[in-house]
Amino acid sequence: QVQVVESGGGLVQPGGSLRLSCAASDSLFRFYVMGWYRQAPGKQRELVAAITSGGSTNYADSVKGRFTISRDNAKNMIYLQMNSLKPEDTAVYYCNARQLGLQTINYWGQGTQVTVSS
Repeated sequence: QVQVVESGGGLVQPGGSLRLSCAASDSLFRFYVMGWYRQAPGKQRELVAAITSGGSTNYADSVKGRFTISRDNAKNMIYLQMNSLKPEDTAVYYCNARQLGLQTINYWGQGTQVTVSS
């Protein structure tokens, strides 16, 4: 069982920045597709950003140019740098580790709250 743990959420004013971190316990981390998802109250969970084992990234249109996902395979970590935050970015942010193979397995963290408010 892979454990995924997020950190770095909090309260920030509009226009501010936050950096989320996610640690995964598996030594095969470098092979996983990693992603950040978010879920706002009353809404479905949505993909924010993802990064493949080779470093290719993709972003939701709503965060392009503001958020940056990165990974450090030596530390089994991924990060989400969030700049120019908006109130609509308020949500619980979840880290996802996706193990690809004959069967795709998803591992989720417990989530970290990000609140953008003045």
